[in-house]
Amino acid sequence: MPELPEVETVRRSLELVVIGKQIKETEVFYSRIIRTPVDIDEFKLLLQGQTIQSIGRRGKYLLFYFKDVVLISHLRMEGKYLFQETEEPIDKHTHVIFHFTDGSRLLYRDVRKFGTMDLVPLGLEDDFMGIRKLGQEPISPEFEKEKFVAIVQKKNSPIKQILLDQEIVSGLGNIYVDDSLALARIHPLRAGNSLTKEELFKLINAMKEVLEKAIEKGGSTIRTFESFYGKGSMQDHLIVYGRQGQPCYFCGSIIAKIKVAGRGTHFCPICQRL
Repeated sequence: MPELPEVETVRRSLELVVIGKQIKETEVFYSRIIRTPVDIDEFKLLLQGQTIQSIGRRGKYLLFYFKDVVLISHLRMEGKYLFQETEEPIDKHTHVIFHFTDGSRLLYRDVRKFGTMDLVPLGLEDDFMGIRKLGQEPISPEFEKEKFVAIVQKKNSPIKQILLDQEIVSGLGNIYVDDSLALARIHPLRAGNSLTKEELFKLINAMKEVLEKAIEKGGSTIRTFESFYGKGSMQDHLIVYGRQGQPCYFCGSIIAKIKVAGRGTHFCPICQRL
């Protein structure tokens, strides 16, 4: 699943080509991707004639801002956007097409069909069920360190599990949680309430550093992720994720892999002692 850096990469890519584009018509080939409104014809009608004003992001959600509505898009496992200047052949995995008045179009492709789209009134996007419960983003200038520390220190579950909870900290997934913990020298099985304020401040800085570097590298192409400008390269700079059996960059010990909260988890047993 794309994490914050990958979704931010998609957002920045889209921003370069669709801002100011006016929708002529919308085609929907797989209706279950559209959740709100439930009437697909209403979805199409609400978007007809609308111009994309800007594109935002909340955690792993993309937000397309129009004059009076906001399209909230979640890519889930395999969702991708493809921009075309002119009409070209489409494949069976193309489920939504936004046709613009200038002849260009934006395609939504999704092999697994898990992605979702919700159209809500402008101003109500923060009340959307998936967004209103989102925790703080590590890269946000408004990130409240003390609030994060207070939440984590009340939990006895593994820190890896805590960081994967989007209601506590948003945008992180398996890849960047592992690398953030490695950079902060914290074992993924450490209980939240065992971590000191100093350790958690170090973790906050590590999360920010890892995410910002991943955004700079265009995200990680571990399986199929790519924006329409190509694949990301962060996978070539990961600290521990996917490197089981290889030497740690910091101490030379062998990277181990275990299961934490049902997720494959990578760490250095020397740098990240339990």
